[in-house]
Amino acid sequence: MKDAAPQRRMIPCKPSLKVRLYACKIGCYLNAEPMMNAKDAIKIDTHIDYLESESQPEAGRYVFAYTITISNQSEEAARLLARHWVITDALGRIEEVEGDGVVGEQPVLKPGEAFRYTSGCPLTTASGVMEGEYRMVTSDGETFEALIPPFSLDLPDPGRVVN
Repeated sequence: MKDAAPQRRMIPCKPSLKVRLYACKIGCYLNAEPMMNAKDAIKIDTHIDYLESESQPEAGRYVFAYTITISNQSEEAARLLARHWVITDALGRIEEVEGDGVVGEQPVLKPGEAFRYTSGCPLTTASGVMEGEYRMVTSDGETFEALIPPFSLDLPDPGRVVN
């Protein structure tokens, strides 16, 4: 029996990717190089420090500094409009923080640029988790959310002591 020609069908994808994909029984074929837009290419890196000098563990106050680097790895500019944080302490208590910009700024990140800032978070427990999103807008006026992946706020590990 003779094999029938593979049937092709169009698979929808985000228009911003400027890609046409075809799928058939034997595989997928890419007809164009994708263009990465700002919505898909905001990278967020975090660095956390425990601020011992600001903390008072005996009073249930633990203060952490977090440094965020927001990188625009796309081919279009994007402006950070607002932030939304969800902060969960070790007891599962949740606090949400919303506001315009970050540290008093609403930075515009051109393609390939990054913006770094440091802020703080007090907790009543020795550990917690932060996550959230930045509301951003492209130079074309498209708004989108850049997700901030969860990161831990933990006391530094003093290291194990061996007898």
